[in-house]
Amino acid sequence: MKFLKTIVAGAMSALLVASCTTTTVKTVPGIPQGAVDSASVAVGVAFGNMIKGSQMENLNLEKVKSTIIQVLKGDTSIIFDEQTAPMYIQGYMMKMNEAMGKVKKEEEAKFLAENKKNEGVQETESGLQYKIEVPGNDVKPTQQDTVEVNYKGSLTNGKVFDSSYDRGETVKFPVNGVIPGWQEGIQLIGEGGKVKLWIPFDLGYGAQDMGPQLPAFSTLLFDVELVKVMKYQPKEEKGAKK
Repeated sequence: MKFLKTIVAGAMSALLVASCTTTTVKTVPGIPQGAVDSASVAVGVAFGNMIKGSQMENLNLEKVKSTIIQVLKGDTSIIFDEQTAPMYIQGYMMKMNEAMGKVKKEEEAKFLAENKKNEGVQETESGLQYKIEVPGNDVKPTQQDTVEVNYKGSLTNGKVFDSSYDRGETVKFPVNGVIPGWQEGIQLIGEGGKVKLWIPFDLGYGAQDMGPQLPAFSTLLFDVELVKVMKYQPKEEKGAKK
């Protein structure tokens, strides 16, 4: 639903661009052409970024432009209308996600196959790859516990998308409140331990686009330091004897 709203907003921006560039639209007295041109470019940038951020760069942009002009002219021969168009967009995105998933899965498989050859790298049944650099003590977290950690997260191209080290502070969170790859990986070490994690996108955010720094189908690399384990303390039931 959020994506469709983005497309609608983008379409409105594109309509503005088309309205500024077609000769059929009346000029407004008092507005200089330079202002019109600058606004047209600015709206084009906004629309382009919307399309790019929605993973629809392979659209037929000439078709988009010609259809916008048809709409402005009131052409009734267009087969889609305001109600049916979103359904086609949604169907396209479903096909796009499926196709992109297959491509990214193949790329990820090659990367992990090579990574597995590196010294010390191990793989679990789920597909998580890890390398324990410091095992830590005997206090290991479970699903119910809360942990305090330092970490750096990056992509396979080396780009860092998040780092508690850069922020200069540790992070606390319940083990069962993070992505599956993290849940499994953090339980491999004890307090004071350090581990490298290579998390397949199926154990990460999958097809979810988490923003420009963390696109959909991302294989995640983490350097994790387990600072402290806060063991789960069950709450006393009401009426229980003290």
